[in-house]
Amino acid sequence: MDDHAPPHHKPNDLAGYLEALSRPVFQAGISWRVIDAKWAGIREGFAGFKPTVVANYGPDDVDRLLGDPRVVRSKAKIEATIDNAQTLIKLDAEHGGFERYLRSHAGFRETVADLKRQFRFIGNSGAYHFLWSVGEPTPPHEEWFSDTQAQSRAKPRTQGSARRRSSKSAN
Repeated sequence: MDDHAPPHHKPNDLAGYLEALSRPVFQAGISWRVIDAKWAGIREGFAGFKPTVVANYGPDDVDRLLGDPRVVRSKAKIEATIDNAQTLIKLDAEHGGFERYLRSHAGFRETVADLKRQFRFIGNSGAYHFLWSVGEPTPPHEEWFSDTQAQSRAKPRTQGSARRRSSKSAN
């Protein structure tokens, strides 16, 4: 694992899963040190990550969180966390438990692919760290990282991705 591996912690409830899932959402593109320093405020701002509470957040709650200096004030990440709470509740109900949902896939790659499809702001790295932190089976970090890098190099670039990149640099 990298220099700052999240701790292993098997969640006892959906709040534990939502918190573990939200950490990589907020950490995307930001130093883990910043997230560590703000995590207590983020946890408090999101009501201890109680999914039924967070899933019912509305525009006033988003505005409240955007104004809270203890929270990473990214509207996209805040809204993703609210949507992810809703998805977590839905998957928990459909599968008779969130852990059962996680284990309903054929293997690690299939689980990662479905996490990326189901949840907002979760990519390869976020899915890996989430699964690792909640004690689900993952390949060794070095193996996963090498495999992910090889897959990235093997994917042909599309005109759409080149166009997006060039339009970003023009701004």
